Amino acid sequence: MNATVKHENFRKILFCTDFSENADRAFVFAVNSAVRNTGCELHLLHVIPEPPAQFWKGYIYEVDEDVDARAKREIDAKLAETYRPRVPADVRLVIAMRIGEARHKILEYAREQGIDLIILGRQGAGAVGKILFGNVTERVVRKADCPVLVIPPLMK
Repeated sequence: MNATVKHENFRKILFCTDFSENADRAFVFAVNSAVRNTGCELHLLHVIPEPPAQFWKGYIYEVDEDVDARAKREIDAKLAETYRPRVPADVRLVIAMRIGEARHKILEYAREQGIDLIILGRQGAGAVGKILFGNVTERVVRKADCPVLVIPPLMK
């Protein structure tokens, strides 16, 4: 069998962050990949977990009706401070946030935007995150319609 592998440039790369140390490490790979693919868009996605008990959300809104707006401002500031300065000027950066279950929102966003490559860190949220959200990375790898680059944590 004579198989030829054709390399194509990635047009849209999705980097997913939970602001962990390993997500920061994966960001380096995402930027380098975007730089190597001239004209590529780098999409940065942060998924905010939705509280499992919706009655808490109702209680929070009774206490402070501006919770969503304040949270969005704080996350925007963190994204701008942590990632934006590290993206070269010739790479178009698209920043997005979603609320919900991370694995579903990552896959949904990738399909909506026509993402060619997903880059994420493994075990970024730590033990508590694994209990609350399951193994997001493993589920994204199994269900994604495009290649997924998984960055393992540094061994210390």
